Amino acid sequence: MSPAYALAFLVGLLSALHCIGMCGGIAGAISYSLPPAVRSRPSSYVSYQLLFNLGRILTYCVAGAAFGSLGAGLAQLSTLGWLEEVMRLVAASVLIGIGLYIGGWLPGFAVVERVGLPLWRRLEPARQRLLPVRSPLGALLVGLIWGWIPCGLVYSILIGAPAQGGWLAGAGYMAAFGLGTLPVVLGTGLLAGRLGLLARDRRLQALAGIALIGLALFTLYYQGYNQDLAPPA
Repeated sequence: MSPAYALAFLVGLLSALHCIGMCGGIAGAISYSLPPAVRSRPSSYVSYQLLFNLGRILTYCVAGAAFGSLGAGLAQLSTLGWLEEVMRLVAASVLIGIGLYIGGWLPGFAVVERVGLPLWRRLEPARQRLLPVRSPLGALLVGLIWGWIPCGLVYSILIGAPAQGGWLAGAGYMAAFGLGTLPVVLGTGLLAGRLGLLARDRRLQALAGIALIGLALFTLYYQGYNQDLAPPA
């Protein structure tokens, strides 16, 4: 796993409380929408939850591929090393803002998540029409739509996708992030959204916020250190 993928995975893993707060309601709603026959069989219930999350992560991959392609196209036009640095700084800054927001020190940062609201308002009715979920395909489609929910944390990672070097690398980068979020989002779905109380624990919020800020600062340091070691062009 490349360092960039590892960092994306860690961001996903450390975003547990934000994921619970952001996706807990949706996870609970789609879990309760499953037929009683599915909910009463553990193997079927887990399978449907995995399909929800597969759809969500596939959406991240599609977005990552699009941004990765954009970055590769720009790189072919001219030398845009400075643009990559700007994107990395912006991504780290957004991640620090998310950490401050999760920690409760910068509540106004939630405005970043309004960027995706117009698209979400168009997609949310389609998700509602797919409920209650009656088939594995329906579960996958719900997950694909779920992946577009406005989320500042996803945006902070997505900003780094153009620097990955192409559509496949961009998709892999976002897949690593999605896999990092999988344990807590899957657990939230399996428990039908009942982890919501954890998202309101002030001490856990502070720890999660500090962890994300620390990871963002480490990312900046790591990238700067690698540049210092790089041979001159």
